[in-house]
Amino acid sequence: MGAAGAGIDAVAGERRQLINVAYRLLGSLAEAEDAVQEAYARWYALPRSRRDEILSPGGWLTTVTGRICLDVLSSARARRERYVGAWLPDPLPDRAEWGLVSEGGDPADQMVLDESVAMALLVVLESMTPAERVAFVLHDVFRYPFAEIAAVLGRTPAACKQLAASARRRVRDAPGPAAVAGDGRARAVRRVKEAWERKDIAALVDLLDPAAVMTADGGGLVGTVLRPIEGGARIAQHMVAIADRAPGLELLERSVNGAPGLVARRGGTVMTVASFDVDGDGLITRIWAVRNPEKLRPWLRDG
Repeated sequence: MGAAGAGIDAVAGERRQLINVAYRLLGSLAEAEDAVQEAYARWYALPRSRRDEILSPGGWLTTVTGRICLDVLSSARARRERYVGAWLPDPLPDRAEWGLVSEGGDPADQMVLDESVAMALLVVLESMTPAERVAFVLHDVFRYPFAEIAAVLGRTPAACKQLAASARRRVRDAPGPAAVAGDGRARAVRRVKEAWERKDIAALVDLLDPAAVMTADGGGLVGTVLRPIEGGARIAQHMVAIADRAPGLELLERSVNGAPGLVARRGGTVMTVASFDVDGDGLITRIWAVRNPEKLRPWLRDG
């Protein structure tokens, strides 16, 4: 169906899909929103006659969004080298869980929370080349054919297939989360919360894998460790030290990127959003703690 037949509503209706694609490509809600807005700006800048010739406006918008994201990814490496401390993807709230789903333009409201936004996978995606990441996300997550991905990357379908295969190997070779049922993950996170509230270092050590790693992202805007903390005992001591320095800290069990996580609030303001990996024995193996307030904007309206 041509653009004229699709109408403005149909074109605008592609936004949710585009936001979901762009976030998985970029790991940033703000950058995803900017990429999608730019794609729409290019669409409406086309002459009406050109738009009428496009058989699939959604396909056109996806291709353009993908190219914009590819450009952003290509420049992101230099920007992330200048980033203060570790860079982590934006944590996603389950807005329905907070009872604050809106009708409008918050990109967090547009997100589909599934295994493709798990923090562990997003961190692995950061290790890929921009072309690998685009090929993997578009093909393995969204099931776009390689012929369409070729239009985004400016390569042959065969080359795109090879890029996706290389990305798949990276995912396969990376330490991945164990197949732990949701209730098992929730129990493990709840026990961490309870031990943290008690400031019980021994209990925290028992809940953490001895080789656990904690990574924090403050972006240089708030105080936090600049390098990952390795070892369950060191992480437990650090967590209790945080509680000692922040009296009145409130811990809430909340979904983070679709999985059980913790939100730390103080005076009603969200200070930290933490996501976890849990192994088959119920031990915490990874903690990702986002403290950068710019990445917590979708959470700051929650209450």
